[in-house]
Amino acid sequence: MTSLDGAVVLVTGANGGIGTEFVHQALARGAAKVYATARTPRSWDDPRIVPLALDVTDPESIRSAVAAAPDVTVLINNAGASVASAGILTHTDEEIRRNVEVNFLGPLFVARAFAPVLREASDAALIDIHSAMAWYAVGGIYSATKAALWSATNSLRLELAPAGVQVVGVHVGWVDTAMAAHADGPKTDPADLVAVVLDALQAGEHEVLADEISRNLKASLSAPLEAVYPELARGEQA
Repeated sequence: MTSLDGAVVLVTGANGGIGTEFVHQALARGAAKVYATARTPRSWDDPRIVPLALDVTDPESIRSAVAAAPDVTVLINNAGASVASAGILTHTDEEIRRNVEVNFLGPLFVARAFAPVLREASDAALIDIHSAMAWYAVGGIYSATKAALWSATNSLRLELAPAGVQVVGVHVGWVDTAMAAHADGPKTDPADLVAVVLDALQAGEHEVLADEISRNLKASLSAPLEAVYPELARGEQA
């Protein structure tokens, strides 16, 4: 388990709704400092919050962030991108490349760059924000990149375990942020999501299923494909 008391936290995508909650709630739980990163970092009204420029798709930006934040003990890979349409065959080339770079390669490269820092720290942790859509391929390239990140997080967990680094993977459906403004149905409050994630971190857990849809989709992984995707069964009957 990882304590946030005295921790030094780095949050990617800190300007967004979920990222902002991670910044504030980490401090509320005793973090000594939070690096609030974004491509264009904003100002904050707390001296414990350090704005830091970080573009997770830019290798030089990642290297600069590691140099500027060598004392990180908890890394939160929260930055993400979405797509305008669900069909993977209808995405533009730019949408596909951007989702791969932001949702998969970015978190992986950031984690790899900070791995030596985390290995040397005591009470260190990595949190990766996945999505319930990692297990439900209706989000096109978004689903595919979140599935890839889920797999990468499992690999990171195994490789960082010998150094005592706790790795937490987070699955959640729609969260009530600007990114999900177009979505219908129930949405998780960002404050509630972050509270659940930090509770799990401090309890020593490896995975967070933050809502009912995530729990149901995780349980369905061993089900026949036709049960998960009824469209397939209808297609066979046509």
